[in-house]
Amino acid sequence: MKKNLKQEIINSNLNIFKTFLTSLVLILVFSILPNSVSFITNNLKSNEIIFNSSKQSFEEILDKQNKKNKIIEDSLKNRFSWNIFDDIDVFGKDEDDEDPTRLSASTIEELFKENGYNLDNVKETKLVNTGNQLTKLPKELKNIESPKKRKKLFIKIVLPLIIEENLKIRFDRKKLFKILNKNNNSSRDKAWLEVKFKQYGVKNNDLAKLKIRMDEIPVSLAIAQAAKETGWGSSRFAQEGNALFGQWTWTGEGIKPLEVEKNKKHKVARFKILKASVRAYQRNLNTHSSYKEFRIERAIQRDNDEKLDSLKLVNFLEKYAETGKEYTEVLKKIINQNSLTDFDDVNILPTSLKMKNLI
Repeated sequence: MKKNLKQEIINSNLNIFKTFLTSLVLILVFSILPNSVSFITNNLKSNEIIFNSSKQSFEEILDKQNKKNKIIEDSLKNRFSWNIFDDIDVFGKDEDDEDPTRLSASTIEELFKENGYNLDNVKETKLVNTGNQLTKLPKELKNIESPKKRKKLFIKIVLPLIIEENLKIRFDRKKLFKILNKNNNSSRDKAWLEVKFKQYGVKNNDLAKLKIRMDEIPVSLAIAQAAKETGWGSSRFAQEGNALFGQWTWTGEGIKPLEVEKNKKHKVARFKILKASVRAYQRNLNTHSSYKEFRIERAIQRDNDEKLDSLKLVNFLEKYAETGKEYTEVLKKIINQNSLTDFDDVNILPTSLKMKNLI
């Protein structure tokens, strides 16, 4: 009996202790839990605020960087020429009157004056500063009453463009002749030739045909055609589409002539910058089947004395305009009356002299 009573007392004490411990644990849990939940909730909210803030900050930085990249890209596009395979297919929309890339005629004249750029000096030194290049013609060009003044400004604008594009062809031609004189061509030479075959529309890797097609257009002839096709820079096609040579297009976006026969669907090709028009013109004469005889005559002149005669070459451009022979006679008249052959042997001003001229 005593043993059982003693055991019951021990068990009762143990139960009381267990109850005490359980109560103590519950008190601790309920006192700590609200603070813990509050801490976790506040921490999550804080992280969410930080994340949203970081996300917003990142998006703002990304947006600013994209804007900077766009400004740099536009700047480079205006300063440098387009890729050789993109020129003809890159067309721009009509520009607003407040286009910042279009300078006024008076501003252009002032810039040329500051740079010491005048045609008399060019004829005397046989050098031109290609840093004087413009992307668009001034709108006031067509309003200049003096024909002499308008012609001089037009020539000063297109001259650097034509000479620089000719220089690129000249460098390519020299490289071609070096390759032709080699016994074995490197993989780099072969890759370069593949590009040039495509650029000049030469099939079957015909090196002889590439040699004939890869050549310059006399400066005097290019200026004369630009003058004739644009009315010395006053035509709608030149003003709205930077089209210096009146080239037609049936597939790309262009400017529709105001007076055109119903059965004709052509438009005048337009370009984002003037230089693209010059390059497309050179490619046209150097690749189109209509000017095969022109290229043959040019090759003959090269073989004789390496000097190109625009007054002879122009006879092979009857197919350039619908007026045919009459068109070529007009070009000869423009060349002779404006002494354009004086520009045929003009080169680019060396970099050192170019920088000195701008200081």
